[in-house]
Formats: sequence, C-alpha cells, structure tokens
Amino acid sequence: MNFIRSFYIHNIFFRYLAVLSGCFVLSYWVKPLYPIAWLLTLLLIGLFLFDIFLLYASGQNIKAERKLPKKLSNSDINPIKITFETRYVFRTYVSIIDELPLQFQKRDFEFKTSLIKGEKKQFDYEVRPVDRGEYIFGNLIVFASSPLRIIKRKYSFQKDQMVPVYPSIIQMQQFDFLAISKRLTTIGLKKIRRIGHTQEFEQIKEYVQGDDIRTLNWKATAKQHQLMVNQYQDEKSQPIYSIIDTGRVMKMPFNELKLLDYSINSCLAFSNVTLKRNDKTGLIAFSKNIETYVPAVQKITHLNTILEKLYNIGTAFTDSDFGLLYGHIKRKITHRSLLLLYTNFEHISALRRQLPYLLAMAKKHVLVVIFFENSELEKLIHTDAEDMQAIYHKTIAEKFSLDKKLMQKELEKYGIQTILTKPEELTIKAINKYLEIKARGIL
Repeated sequence: MNFIRSFYIHNIFFRYLAVLSGCFVLSYWVKPLYPIAWLLTLLLIGLFLFDIFLLYASGQNIKAERKLPKKLSNSDINPIKITFETRYVFRTYVSIIDELPLQFQKRDFEFKTSLIKGEKKQFDYEVRPVDRGEYIFGNLIVFASSPLRIIKRKYSFQKDQMVPVYPSIIQMQQFDFLAISKRLTTIGLKKIRRIGHTQEFEQIKEYVQGDDIRTLNWKATAKQHQLMVNQYQDEKSQPIYSIIDTGRVMKMPFNELKLLDYSINSCLAFSNVTLKRNDKTGLIAFSKNIETYVPAVQKITHLNTILEKLYNIGTAFTDSDFGLLYGHIKRKITHRSLLLLYTNFEHISALRRQLPYLLAMAKKHVLVVIFFENSELEKLIHTDAEDMQAIYHKTIAEKFSLDKKLMQKELEKYGIQTILTKPEELTIKAINKYLEIKARGIL
C-alpha cells in the first residue's frame, strides 16, 4: 500500500512513449523500423523496472525538514527554511512541494534541484501573512527520481505543522532598536524641542554654561558658595492607554491589511516604546461591548500580556458604542492618562454623533484621536482625469479628502489632539505624538 501511494510516473516517461509511438507510426512506411521499435519498447520496460529497483531497493533515502519560527509576524516578510539531503548512491533529482496554509491561497509552490550522495541543501522562501490566527502548514512533499527519470518516489514530512501569526513583532523590534538610536530622523521620528521643563525633580548640580538660569537654587548656591541649579527629568510612571475601535469602520482593507490590524501592529510597537521609557501602558478594545481591558502597568513583562490580548482581538460588522467606552473609562481610569483612540470616521456627521463622548473623555484625560486617510482616494485625486466620468470620480474623492481635514479641524477646535494618517505611517506618527506630549509636559 505504501508503494502504491508513493509511486508516480515522471513526465519524461511520456516523452519516451511519444518517441516509441512515433517509431511505430513511421514503421508503417519504413519497414526496418518496426523491429527497432519493439527493441526500444523492451528496453524501456527494462529501464522502467530498473528505475523502480533504484528508488525502492532501500528504505528512507531522503530526509527533509521545514524550519518554522515559533511565531509569524503579521504584515511582515517572514523567512521559512527547508533543509534536505539524500543517501542515494546516484545523483538524485528532487522536486519539493510545501503545502502552504489556506490563508495564502498559493497552490503553485515548487522547488527543483539535484543532489549527490550525502549532500545537504537549504532552500529559503518568504511568506507575508495579512491575518492573525493559526496557520497550518500541510505536508512537506519531496519527489525523488534517478538520472533515468522514468518514475518518481514520493516522500512526505511534517504533516499539519501549526504556527500562530501574532501582531507585527518585527515592527515592534524595529522601533525598539531605533528608540535608543541617534538616527531617529531617518525613519521619520522627529526631534521635539522641549518647552520649559517637567516638574519631576531629579537632583541639584553645579551650574555649567548652557543651563537654564531660571532653575538656579539660591539656597544651595549660598550654602556651597557657587552657582547651583535644580535638574529635572521627564515624568515617569504616567498611565498610557491604547484604545482600539473594533467596529465595522475598522474592517476596511488597505494593501491587503485591515485598519484594525494596522492599529494592532502600531499599538504593540507603541506600548513597547512607552514601557522602555518607564511609563505605564494599558489596552482597551471595544465595539458594542468592552471586549478587552488591560490596566496600565509599568513592567517590561507586561508587554507579553498585551501581545496575547492583541492576538485575540477581532472585528465585526457592528457600530461601536462610544457612550459605553466613556462610561468604562470614567469607572476604571481614575488618574489623568494619555488615551490614544484608534478609530475611523468617513463623514463629519459620524464624528459629530460621537463628539460629546470625546469631549467628556478629553476633560479629564489627554485624548488623541487617530483616524485614517483613504490612500486609494488620494491616488485617485492625483490621477489626471481624461473624461467626464473620471472628473466626477475625482471631484467626489476630493470632497471626501476635504471632509477628513475638516474633521481634524473640528476636533482641534475643542482642544482634542488628532492624528490623521495614512495606514502605513500610523506607528511613526503615534510615537511622534507621544514624544511631543511628553516633551511639552501636558500629561
């Protein structure tokens, strides 16, 4: 039974049959060719049986292994490695097929090469998942054939290997490294000019040229008989909450990735940066209900809790209840906090319906409303219109783009911080806003 399941005819065998068929057809006119055709037929039968002997005379002569990371990073390029080797005494021609998860919808994956006895090779390829969840890799299949290439023997390895796809860990690590780098401007992080200073006292030190003379400590100066100044540091342990709207407005996809997933990836990278800067970080996800609530904590291990919660966040075709969100924040978040609200508004009337709740949140906390530009409409706006229909489409696109800017002005008019961003620039702009708020000391 195993022999039947692993036995396959090589494509080249059918070429041999085509040549034999041609010889028999030509022998109708060239009589001496008829016995030659039969000799070739017997030779092919002999080679067929000999090829079976070569491939099946011994046991498992091919070894292969798929090396997967413990977690795949959503929306990023993830490398996959396949190693294989042969123990056949002859040069072996192999065709490798990896049964990729259904989510990738790729059915033409194949890699071909040849190996000599004892040779090991490695084949690398890349995958880019665009949905979180469990991805199941099927069989790693290797078809081996001898130099005769009449038949193929099938080998199967590592059936149903599962790997979870988490929010963008690669993006988080990228910003974790760059957060301590001096080259922040190369990726768009701005150097924020500090206005005044925060009120968290650090130490008294000797005055050096360039220190702010407004921070002179006259009592210490009189005592030490030299100029002494107070030194302040950024306030720490301030609560920072990422609030993710999981309603239907976050279902919209751009570059194969939903707005919700852009927000989740940004939230993970942002939370990592805030924890590294010694602030507390927390998480809220809501739509019709409060789906996730993680209180703000200042522990680096707290990032694992946030990662697991983000992994399980989903979206549905429901309208989000901002009144419910306000009530939850009023009950659970009693200290002044920075609230980053990831949501989206496509029309100014939708914003005005939720504006009373946003204003109520902004009274006690520093609220930053993050919503998205429609990058597809922006492409349409910058495309030349060639007919009346194109002019009409471009005009409508410009109106929607203007509405987004009006929404931003509306929020800023009431003192609410805003970020209007393209989905792919979300993480950088969120971190910039956080650095700005910390530098201005308004939290």
